[in-house]
Amino acid sequence: MSEYFIKRPIKREPVHPGEILREDVLDSLNLTVSDAARMMGISRQQLHRILACTHPITAEMALRIGKFAGNGPDIWLRMQQTYDLWHIKRRMKAELSKIQTAVLHEV
Repeated sequence: MSEYFIKRPIKREPVHPGEILREDVLDSLNLTVSDAARMMGISRQQLHRILACTHPITAEMALRIGKFAGNGPDIWLRMQQTYDLWHIKRRMKAELSKIQTAVLHEV
């Protein structure tokens, strides 16, 4: 499965990977949360928290979801990282504006 890199407007909130898993993957496979959790070797509650977008995709979970979905862990980790950075940048905007960028001087 090939990946497509899309540049989207910076102001638009990225989708949580749990929403992609819920709306695209599980829906197209016509699987229940219990069935999918069993196939991935995790609890139904653990998967439900991800699908509800209240918990992040960890490296371990990315491996499980990537194997389950057949597209590998990298895409799931990148989606989570994009989601996290978007929210953290907005939360830290004022603080980050006070930090000066260090510049290396050539000798």
